[in-house]
Amino acid sequence: MEGAFVKVGDVFTWERTFTEEEVLQFAHFSGDTGSHHMQRDEHGRLMVHGLLTSSIGTKIGGDLNFIAKEMNFEFLRPVFTGDTITCELTITKLEPMEGHKKVAVKSVYRNQEGKDVLLGTSHGIIRD
Repeated sequence: MEGAFVKVGDVFTWERTFTEEEVLQFAHFSGDTGSHHMQRDEHGRLMVHGLLTSSIGTKIGGDLNFIAKEMNFEFLRPVFTGDTITCELTITKLEPMEGHKKVAVKSVYRNQEGKDVLLGTSHGIIRD
């Protein structure tokens, strides 16, 4: 998928299942070792960091060569290791400029039960 051919209304998806190893690595790299991420819940799972969850959308952005200028997230419910999260990203605005396009997107992240866990918006550019 290339950013040069996107249009308003295009929808892109990416799915990911988070592992315990990924959560522990992210805690190490980010420095966020809050107990809510390091202690297991009653089912033996770790809570996935919000920014790690939101990183699913950056895979789609990378595929589009989207350079974000601003990103906003609303975290609705926790995500745990073993959860499969699908990000659905929709192009909501596209404005041709000299040498690039201004782009706005909205994203909805859902767990394997179909429940929204994260909502996001972003705007930025795609270079020509």
